[in-house]
Amino acid sequence: MDIQPFRFRVAPEDIEDLNRRLDMTRWPDEIQHAHGDYGIPLAFMQEMIRYWRHEFDWSRMERNINAYPNYIADIDGHRIHFIHIKSSGASPIPLLLAHGWPSTFYEMLELAPYLTETDTYGDGSGLSFDIVIPSIPGHGFSIGTREPGFEDRQAGQLLGQLMAGLGYDRFGAHGYDIGASILGLLCLDQPESIIGYHTTSPANPSPYTDETTILTPEETEYLDLQRQWYASEGGYAHLLGTKPQTAAYGLEDSPAGLAAFILEKWHDWTYPKDGDLLQHFSRDFLISNVAIYWLTRTINSSNRYYYEGRHTRWPGPGESSPVPHGIALTSEPNTRPPRAYVERIFPNLIRWKDLNIGGHFIAAEQPKLLAEQIRGFFHMLQS
Repeated sequence: MDIQPFRFRVAPEDIEDLNRRLDMTRWPDEIQHAHGDYGIPLAFMQEMIRYWRHEFDWSRMERNINAYPNYIADIDGHRIHFIHIKSSGASPIPLLLAHGWPSTFYEMLELAPYLTETDTYGDGSGLSFDIVIPSIPGHGFSIGTREPGFEDRQAGQLLGQLMAGLGYDRFGAHGYDIGASILGLLCLDQPESIIGYHTTSPANPSPYTDETTILTPEETEYLDLQRQWYASEGGYAHLLGTKPQTAAYGLEDSPAGLAAFILEKWHDWTYPKDGDLLQHFSRDFLISNVAIYWLTRTINSSNRYYYEGRHTRWPGPGESSPVPHGIALTSEPNTRPPRAYVERIFPNLIRWKDLNIGGHFIAAEQPKLLAEQIRGFFHMLQS
């Protein structure tokens, strides 16, 4: 595995091209008093695009990324970007942190100091972590393949190879959303490599069920809620799962369109849903995440995971993992399955915490709280 240092730099011509496109944005109309019922509000998007065009500090974004050791690994022809931060503590646990969608490695940087700077943020247990934050293949600086059929399980194998190539034969893991799908499947495929796995997306991947499966009332209620959520909120997933290429033309060509597509999810998946997104995240942080997708032109390759999901070998009948499992439930309604449902695939469930706070992007929204949950889980494994 060839590993080379990586340093992020924005080319002036890329900023010039972006600014020209932002200046030429054609704004849609909007139903009066819509309050986001039809999609992300026009006034919010106009303010975010104004900020991106006139106030966003590109040099600050560069400094934030380059403050950490960045690398590019060539693994079987795949370009995998990752950040590798060594702990200040003794005998650190190697920890793989996998981001979700539509997010990037940039979100996980909020967690970094709480897990690696033990003198400042340690809990007195002596527990410390060497953390590896990859850009999931096809997201950000990990450029996606153009071959069909690349899916979650293959992405997990690449991340497992990355950790082995860094000298970590066994490691801990935390992830959510697509990161949870990838890491959960890795726990099924390579349980001997995983010390323990923590997540805020405990039903991703889901256990196998069919019409013959006897479900508890709580499981039935949860699956009904999932179907209702998909019917009202899952239009994007149906589009990307069927015709992602069609969506790509507008998203690759219009930075305002890309920003609206991504920020809608940050707007709707941060709780309380009707609150002000900018109370949780700065404009600078939100635009940095969008800018990574824009500069790397990876929104299409990240969206294709929805299409390729139909080819993924999801957990089959009776398939489960012995890996010790820990869960922190956020307030996001569709990511709160009953314990019995999770134990169908992760029977070695040793920690279950209902935070009842935060949403999809809790790693950036509540990094200190999430780090405490991760620490608590791995402390249990060492006890």
